[in-house]
Amino acid sequence: MLFLATINQKTAPVAVRERFAFGADELPRALAGLRQELGHGVILSTCNRTELYVDARRERDLSERTLDFLTEAKGLTDGVFDDRFHFYGETEAVHHLFRVTAGIESQVLGEAEILGQVRSAFIAATDASSTNPYLARLFHSAIRVGRRARNETAIGRHGLSVSAAAVALARKTLGDLSTRCVLVISAGEAGKLTAHALQDCGVARMVVVSRRLERAQELAAELAGEAMSIDRLGEALGCSDIVITSSGSPSFIIGQDMVRDVMSRRDGCPLLLIDIAVPRDVDPAVRGLDSVHLYDIDDLQSVAEANRRARQKESAAVEAIVQEEATRFLDWSRSLAVVPTISALRRESEKMRRAEVAKTLAHLPDLTGEEKQRIESLSEAIVKKLLHRPISRLKAKDGGQTYVEAARELFGIDEKATDP
Repeated sequence: MLFLATINQKTAPVAVRERFAFGADELPRALAGLRQELGHGVILSTCNRTELYVDARRERDLSERTLDFLTEAKGLTDGVFDDRFHFYGETEAVHHLFRVTAGIESQVLGEAEILGQVRSAFIAATDASSTNPYLARLFHSAIRVGRRARNETAIGRHGLSVSAAAVALARKTLGDLSTRCVLVISAGEAGKLTAHALQDCGVARMVVVSRRLERAQELAAELAGEAMSIDRLGEALGCSDIVITSSGSPSFIIGQDMVRDVMSRRDGCPLLLIDIAVPRDVDPAVRGLDSVHLYDIDDLQSVAEANRRARQKESAAVEAIVQEEATRFLDWSRSLAVVPTISALRRESEKMRRAEVAKTLAHLPDLTGEEKQRIESLSEAIVKKLLHRPISRLKAKDGGQTYVEAARELFGIDEKATDP
């Protein structure tokens, strides 16, 4: 059965969520450990959530084991996080994943980035040999839900991505951005989206900083901006009015001392820092400095409220898609439980049929080949008719598992032999 452990923006602030965030470079090792400790699974880690989807068909009560795995993988030895996580069985987990991919579980309702993030999480798990056919079908179904939500409803037309919300916050705080210098730290996906949104605002100057200079140069070339290496971060901060940062660093890259030094040379000119990274890039202690405005990922919620009513009108249409696709997937999943029993029932019946036909034919040596074939066909038809109703009941949506147990008992099927 599918098991889900999730910590997200509804259950924990960014200060807690960031402790469970997995960067792209951490995923291969984490997925290898996940498979060894819990079984096949996928880790979805974004700015709003860290979620583990595990195929736990042979396990029971994985809550404690999953939490132990996460805290050990992240090297956490302090704090109790049980109340920050939600744990779901298959039905709830499927609905949750489909709602996530459709964008209606996001902090910014209807945002489009999550679909690509779910796809990337599945690809990472596949590359790490952490998936199986069950999880592959689950995530392909989830991606289909996300596409349908955006193609068949208007949820995306009214949505703001996290990156766009960050730009909106910059305009709300500083007004006209046409005279501003903007620093984008990281040329990752979120950094690229934010940079392009800022370009559309017509900013006066754009500087891109990344840990890999060549990546910063590529993005800067697209934006007619300039690139700097990470070791010139202090210099870049000094000439910027707005800083939008979304690196994959596991620790702060902008500290209080660095910002204090920069502000000492700005003559009171305000500095706006929008930290959309998880883990956070900016030490929250900088909020105490004069003329410094710092917003993190949780602060972006207020930016999205203006369009929430319009987006909520589309939620019902998206929920209908989620329900349809979840029902389809769960029907398929339940069918998996009865396949081994049906196979064993047919196998045992065929074994008995052949044995009885062989006995009969041994006492009738004068039969022609055609007559022997008629007996074979007759016996096959009888077995098929006898099994038709039991197999139909086993495949039924309601009560199928009850019939599985009854069939095993009535027909003497070895339960261990029917396990997938």
